[in-house]
Amino acid sequence: MSQTAQSVREDGVIASVSGPVVVARDLDARMNDVVYVGDEGLMGEVIEIEGDTTTIQVYEETSGIAPGEPVENTGEPLSVDLGPGLLDTIYDGVQRPLDVLEDKMGSPYLDRGVDAPGIELDTEWEFEPTVEEGDEVGRGDEVGIVEETVTIDHKVMVPPDALDEGETAEIVSVESGSFTVEETVAELDNGVEIQMRQEWPVREARPTVEKKTPRTPLVSGQRILDGLFPIAKGGTAAIPGPFGSGKTVTQHQLAKYADADIIIYVGCGERGNEMTEVIDDFPELEDPSTGNPLMARTSLIANTSNMPVAARESCVYTGITIAEFYRDMGYDVALMADSTSRWAEAMREISSRLEEMPGEEGYPAYLAARLSQFYERAGYFENVNGTEGSVSAIGAVSPPGGDFSEPVTQNTLRIVKTFWALDADLAERRHFPSINWNESYSLYKDQLDPWFESEVSDDWAEKRQWAVDILDEEAELQEIVQLVGKDALPEDQQLTLEVARYLREAYLQQNAFHPVDTYCPPEKTYLMLTTIETFHDEAFDALEAGVPIEEIVDTDSAPQINRIGVQEDYVEYVDELKSEITEELRSLY
Repeated sequence: MSQTAQSVREDGVIASVSGPVVVARDLDARMNDVVYVGDEGLMGEVIEIEGDTTTIQVYEETSGIAPGEPVENTGEPLSVDLGPGLLDTIYDGVQRPLDVLEDKMGSPYLDRGVDAPGIELDTEWEFEPTVEEGDEVGRGDEVGIVEETVTIDHKVMVPPDALDEGETAEIVSVESGSFTVEETVAELDNGVEIQMRQEWPVREARPTVEKKTPRTPLVSGQRILDGLFPIAKGGTAAIPGPFGSGKTVTQHQLAKYADADIIIYVGCGERGNEMTEVIDDFPELEDPSTGNPLMARTSLIANTSNMPVAARESCVYTGITIAEFYRDMGYDVALMADSTSRWAEAMREISSRLEEMPGEEGYPAYLAARLSQFYERAGYFENVNGTEGSVSAIGAVSPPGGDFSEPVTQNTLRIVKTFWALDADLAERRHFPSINWNESYSLYKDQLDPWFESEVSDDWAEKRQWAVDILDEEAELQEIVQLVGKDALPEDQQLTLEVARYLREAYLQQNAFHPVDTYCPPEKTYLMLTTIETFHDEAFDALEAGVPIEEIVDTDSAPQINRIGVQEDYVEYVDELKSEITEELRSLY
């Protein structure tokens, strides 16, 4: 709750202040304890203890805080409130609801020391039990359901730390009705009272039984991702790219259209205007899968570049902990972190304030370990309650000058299994999404191919490989073209370049602002590829029959391939177009 000068108990005193880093003396604390600093009670976290000296990172602006002011220890680690009300809410980096703070302050400009619980404590929710008195339950088991939003049923569970592993307890009382999150909805025979609200330390992963190999794709509706570089539900991906190459738009598209049950969007140190666009757009967007508001299954964490640097360091942990909570309910969660580079820069600044030995480019030596700890919390899991759920982590990386050799990008690549490399040259040519198909990769393809072959077509992998081979051949031919010109190539190689052009313009490009082309289901992605292959096969047959390359290229039907993306009734359109291409090219010989 809000700390004031009157409510702060003087457990210790401030010895020195250096930006967000405060050193206190005589503070009885443990690592990662939350403390309140100064007369205004600014929230902070213990990050180093040496003798009677305690180092604290403060999550708010520290100007005006002076040595000699009191420091109070709560004795608890930085935790988040978990329960109904997390969705359709916008938080800052330490889970303070921004709309509640704005109402409390009367303006969008927040005073220091203001605080509010992560979920509304006074709101009543309609609780419907799914257990009866006398039932045995274990940790994580569902005891009831609350309709959190029009889209998501919130499952009230036995807290995972309420019972030991393998231990069960009997329900001695449970009732339906309207309750606040702090009221008891069920009681166990060991005295444990279950409320809708849980607390969980953000730096500690919630327990699971087993991390499994993911075999279902996170369908994004973006052709280049689903078709060439898919990510699994429970997978990890990085989107590195220079300024203006489309990292944020790509993540917005994933947040809007990926077939996850829950979206957690973490704006970590990005520019305020980009986060404002997210905050303004998302409440207005319709969920394409349900028709309900998109925010009904979304939680936003906004920590922009002008907010305190220490809160930026904690915001990704806040996001992944909320994601794990919904995963425990059996949901598939997609977490977008935009961007992990800003998070790493926050670590670098705090590390320098602590006078730690710097690593490469000034980043702390533990940069790789912190990135690993974050991405390893993603995965497809068997939960402690027997359900299965997933957290997919997709992190944008902002390398300075687009240099992929810098430490954050390189350390991220060692961890994630999907790499979507954004290219400034493609962006300058207005090719969006500007994902470089020659540098990107996915290590999930082999384990996801059976799903695509079952759900879309049994030759999905074969068609993808055909497209990759054409694009690889084009990359080799372009080097020759730059030296001697296209006309110096043999006709068959000129025709390969023409086929590759359709792959680039029709298949790999996608208009995020077109109402139809913005989302492309896997079936449409596959049909587009087979149409281009039809043109390839018929064109080469015509070339072998002696038809000049100019006549093949000048056909009327082939350019219509570029129109497939904007067709709603694409199945009929593709069937007719394939027939037209075949008929026109065969009429040439």
